[in-house]
Amino acid sequence: MTRKALAWAFYDWANSAFPTVVSTFVIAAYFAQGIAADPATGQAQWGWMQAIAGLCIALLSPVLGAIADAGGRRRAMLATFTGITAIATAMIWFAKPDPAWALYALTCVGIATIGFEVATVFYNSMLPQVAPKERIGRVSGLAWGLGYAGGLACLGACLLLLVQPDPALFGLDRGQAEHVRATALLVAAWLVVFAWPALVVLADPPGRRPRWRDAAAEGMADILAVLRSLPQQRDLLRFLVARLFYTDGLNTLFAFGAIYAAGVFGMGFEQILLFGIAMNVAAGAGAAGFALIEDRVGSRRMVLIALMAIIVLGTGLLLAPDETWFWAMALALGLFFGPAQAASRAFMARIAPEGETSAWFGLFALSGRVTGFFGPAALAAVTAITDSQRLGMATVLAFLALGAAILATVKGR
Repeated sequence: MTRKALAWAFYDWANSAFPTVVSTFVIAAYFAQGIAADPATGQAQWGWMQAIAGLCIALLSPVLGAIADAGGRRRAMLATFTGITAIATAMIWFAKPDPAWALYALTCVGIATIGFEVATVFYNSMLPQVAPKERIGRVSGLAWGLGYAGGLACLGACLLLLVQPDPALFGLDRGQAEHVRATALLVAAWLVVFAWPALVVLADPPGRRPRWRDAAAEGMADILAVLRSLPQQRDLLRFLVARLFYTDGLNTLFAFGAIYAAGVFGMGFEQILLFGIAMNVAAGAGAAGFALIEDRVGSRRMVLIALMAIIVLGTGLLLAPDETWFWAMALALGLFFGPAQAASRAFMARIAPEGETSAWFGLFALSGRVTGFFGPAALAAVTAITDSQRLGMATVLAFLALGAAILATVKGR
């Protein structure tokens, strides 16, 4: 990797700590079990917060991406929203284990989630700057693998230094859950410390720098032009629609995998945590490993290969008769989870019109969020109707298959 590509990739290492520690493993569980009135209420409140944040991300990402394109200030926008993410995450420290702090905690996590997702738009749009087209797949995949490693490294540091020690280190009060709340401070520091290479090394392309007001006006005009051009940009449109479906499937699979394992095979909390870590390791290894051949295979074909493998292995997972078979199928499936995501980003970078990458990556973010409730809703409905977790999870395969079928009609590598 070049110096610029390495600096860019390290941002994946930096920002992956947030979804791993805050959104998935530690802070989400702390909110449901420690702050909310009861776990069911906490799950519902967390879900509504994520829905509101998703709506804000869907509305903001394309517009702010277009403004960044028009103003030539992607780095400034990336720094701004990275800072918002870090500050809002650090503020979670003050959320005490009491229902009175529920709204405060949800607000902090919601703002941090919006900052994280919007920053990712500008980060992804820099990919064509740091890698030539013939190496975009390799750089994207290796960075994605580095992101999984960074998230797990931060999670490991949280568990070993803060969550597990009893008595807690650094004089933290376990009765007030300070050992858990401090993980938010660690994530904020992790983001700031490891994000700076990208912010320092990756300068904006040379060109004019209109005033922010003028850039906003141009950006709004540009995003309207991009939206009007969608019917003519058939391959881009079909790709975004395909990603809408298969991302729903991938996200639902990852979100409900632990619940499925617990319900069908009776896994306990420690086993679930180990399962989650193992799946992340497999996904990271897959993203980095397949990145080495992606540029020869083509990003679109790599996504299709990954989706078909997930469908086949997912079918085997749903038919698994025992826990050993389930683990084998799940870890094999995990190897293709990272490549499906990393190659999608690389393909977007390959086919987005030059000079409009931020706006198109804004639509890319929109396609990953706008129907995020479809997958969980379909799974919940089928599970409720059939009273079968296996049949409920089978809906995921339908979303993946539909997305793959649409993607197969898209031209380009």
